Amino acid sequence: MMNTQFKDQVHVVAGATGAIGSAVVSELKNRNLNVIAVERSKQAEGVENRKADLLDLDQTRAAFKGATHIYLCVAIPYDIKLWEAQWPVVIKNVIQVTLEEKAKLIFLDNVYMYGPSLQVPFNESHLQDPITKKGKVRKQVADLVIKAINEDHLNATIGRSADFFGPKALSSTFYISFLENILKGKNPQSLAKLNVPHTYSFTLDNGRALVELGLSDSTSGQVYHLPVSRPVTVSEIMSIFNSTLNTHFKATTVPGPILSILSMMVPVIKEAKEMVYQFNNPYIMDDSKFRSQFPNFKTTLLEDGIRIMSEYFKK
Repeated sequence: MMNTQFKDQVHVVAGATGAIGSAVVSELKNRNLNVIAVERSKQAEGVENRKADLLDLDQTRAAFKGATHIYLCVAIPYDIKLWEAQWPVVIKNVIQVTLEEKAKLIFLDNVYMYGPSLQVPFNESHLQDPITKKGKVRKQVADLVIKAINEDHLNATIGRSADFFGPKALSSTFYISFLENILKGKNPQSLAKLNVPHTYSFTLDNGRALVELGLSDSTSGQVYHLPVSRPVTVSEIMSIFNSTLNTHFKATTVPGPILSILSMMVPVIKEAKEMVYQFNNPYIMDDSKFRSQFPNFKTTLLEDGIRIMSEYFKK
């Protein structure tokens, strides 16, 4: 039965089958809201589906027609050339259509625009001076949204996620060469130093948090860090996985010289190499702005999130 309080709302989720987009869809369905999923080719279950390539303005218009809320959760392949070419086009198309529909945009962002010099814990007002190519793209994209908010009265909220983990999160540092190796009976490998604390976001928490931002009128025009776990090291993560899976693996850090060689052979490592600074020093997000505005929001315990992720990928 549809939620009568929000019966006139139409929530359209772009990237609806991804790790976080699917969590947004699930939360909207749990709240009995009117949901439409947008993907280029895949299908989300249990909701209306529309196919669209957001690089095409006309397809973007068709995808978001009638929307009151637009959740932009798309993931462009982890390739800097694609990011530089496609992200500005996608965000400009989405901004234009959001304005045309008089909808609210809820944009899933990341934290690449921060650093590498950080004062931890860092909040939404931290200096943005990225030196990486990916960080510069992400800052450019977020700045376009903020410019449209200030100059064109775009109704939008930005939710910035830490490195995330959970079901479907194939690009997670918890999965690539980590849980992936464990499930193959091999010791996990990490690009990160084993003893450096880092905060992470759980995908299902991100989905719930983005819906909270979408439904609250008071979040318009603002940037929020989505809620994160307690800071943990790779060694602590390894212990939790071992306890969860009843295993006895030991994590290792990929040595610098080996990383350089692998980056020439493995595309995803080549692309990730410039972001390794996030794991060489404490990288701790401050999510107090979100938590103070939504004091009843409960995050998933890290141990429970790792158990849920492990069960998903064991299937």
